Amino acid sequence: MAARLLWVDDEIDMLRAHQLFLEKKGYEVQTCTNGADAIEACRAQNFDLILLDENMPGLSGLETLQGIKEVQPNVPVVMVTKNEEEDLMDQAIGSKIADYLIKPVNPNQILLTLKKNIHQREITREVAQTSYSREFAQIAMQMSESLSHEEWKDLYKKLVYWELELANADGPMSEMLQSQKQEANEIFGRYVRKNYEYWVAHPDERPLMSPDVFKKKVFPLLTQGRKVFLLVLDNFRFDQWRVLSQELADDFDIDEELYYSILPTATQYARNAIFAGLMPLQIKKMYPHLWVDEDEDEGKNLNEEELIRQQMERYRRKENFTYHKLNDSVAADKLLSQFSQLTKMPLNILVVNFIDILSHARTESRMVRELASNEAAYRAITLSWFQHSPIKELFSTLAALDYDILITTDHGSVRADVPTKVIGDRNVNTNLRYKLGKNLSYNAKEVFEMKRPDLFGLPSPNLSTTYIYATGNRFFAYPNNYNHYVQYYKGTFQHGGVSMEEMIIPLVRLQPKKR
Repeated sequence: MAARLLWVDDEIDMLRAHQLFLEKKGYEVQTCTNGADAIEACRAQNFDLILLDENMPGLSGLETLQGIKEVQPNVPVVMVTKNEEEDLMDQAIGSKIADYLIKPVNPNQILLTLKKNIHQREITREVAQTSYSREFAQIAMQMSESLSHEEWKDLYKKLVYWELELANADGPMSEMLQSQKQEANEIFGRYVRKNYEYWVAHPDERPLMSPDVFKKKVFPLLTQGRKVFLLVLDNFRFDQWRVLSQELADDFDIDEELYYSILPTATQYARNAIFAGLMPLQIKKMYPHLWVDEDEDEGKNLNEEELIRQQMERYRRKENFTYHKLNDSVAADKLLSQFSQLTKMPLNILVVNFIDILSHARTESRMVRELASNEAAYRAITLSWFQHSPIKELFSTLAALDYDILITTDHGSVRADVPTKVIGDRNVNTNLRYKLGKNLSYNAKEVFEMKRPDLFGLPSPNLSTTYIYATGNRFFAYPNNYNHYVQYYKGTFQHGGVSMEEMIIPLVRLQPKKR
């Protein structure tokens, strides 16, 4: 269906050539010579775009604009004027015009603004699909090579870029991307199997991992005399960061990188490793009173502040610090009310649990599962939370201060779609992406197994404990009541296993822009 335009200008007869040009391009053009008629035309029918002269007898362009928006609030309006005064431009932009053209206009200028305001989404989608189809083979070739840990980060960045570009695309390109991403995750799982033990044994040669965050990213800034605000958003994926970053770009210079979570990619292990600066087995050996095994009822992350303090002491850091954990907006509001106290400290550490809570709620609540039905919807809910949460107000406050802000997470999550059977005794943990126990039965080809947990920096509650991890988009399911179990958990976002989404996670430095 051709787009329907309304062109409002008291000298419309002089624009007949432009009108014919647009009609030859397939547009339906209706004209008016004054604002009152334009508003009546909008009451009579809908338009895809309105070209509005600013200087007309009777109602002015701005007055007509207000009347049009009352009738059709969502129609894009392009202001056309001879007046180049900045004040008028500000008023028009403040009234939410879609574009601003200075007379005399030529047909191609008008065509460009139509494409931008009517057809942009369609054109953007087509260009993205064409561009990805060209790059598909290049990504496939890159995956076939023996990649380093830096190259894996680059590949994951590239896949996330295309995932965001094709977020609103249906059909073969979107399906091709999902298939390619799944293939990449299978190859990534083999890469981690091959290299993870070496990474644990050679901390000076491995990529940046959870225990290295304070030593290599926080402490150097403190040594430079910088004040640091560290935000740990639990269960925060790179694609979610990319969406949130658009909300921060106006106020901050952004230095973005990725690092690797340890295994299991679960809060008990990965976040404790960040705050302790140690692998879980080292934490248990050095601070047995601060480590809680899987089979114990005590909370697994109740000792984070003390683990931070112990790490600061080991590295002879004398800086004072604050630690806060936010589980809801009430706690965030309370923190903001006491913010002046935080500014006195060189290091503030804040754990925000909303995204992890959302992930669990999506599993357990049918309504939340409907709201976050796919990856794009999951990102959209995360963005909506940020836009309306006190955390955004926190960033607005920090933008006016001389702080270095580090944003990171302990792990990400992956959409689990493929069940793989596992059998264990009643003491096996409940996580769907990793299991540990004495007598586990599983398909070894579908998991990453650690029969000697100590070689991987992990404690063993029993001498014969084995850790296994689901790879790709798999999740563990018990044979008992198998169909019900699979139906309930299929399509949920889980963490604990081996995937790019869980292991390759953001570590971002923000610096307030100098206004």
